[in-house]
Amino acid sequence: MIKNRIREYRARDGLKQEELAKLVGVRRETIGNLEKGRYNPSLILAWNIAKVFGVAIEEVFTVQED
Repeated sequence: MIKNRIREYRARDGLKQEELAKLVGVRRETIGNLEKGRYNPSLILAWNIAKVFGVAIEEVFTVQED
C-alpha cells in the first residue's frame, strides 16, 4: 500500500486541494482520493506532486507493506 503526506505538505504550503490539482493537471477529487488512500498515483503524477512541494518523491510517498 502506498502512503502519502500530501495533506501535510499542502498545509505547510497553504495550498487547497483545488490549487494543488490545478498545478499538477488533475481534478480536485483526484487529490482528495489520493489523500484518503483510495487511489495510487502514476509515477509521473507522484513526481509532479513532489516537484510542487520541492521535495523528493520519497518524502511524499512511501510504500507500507501490509
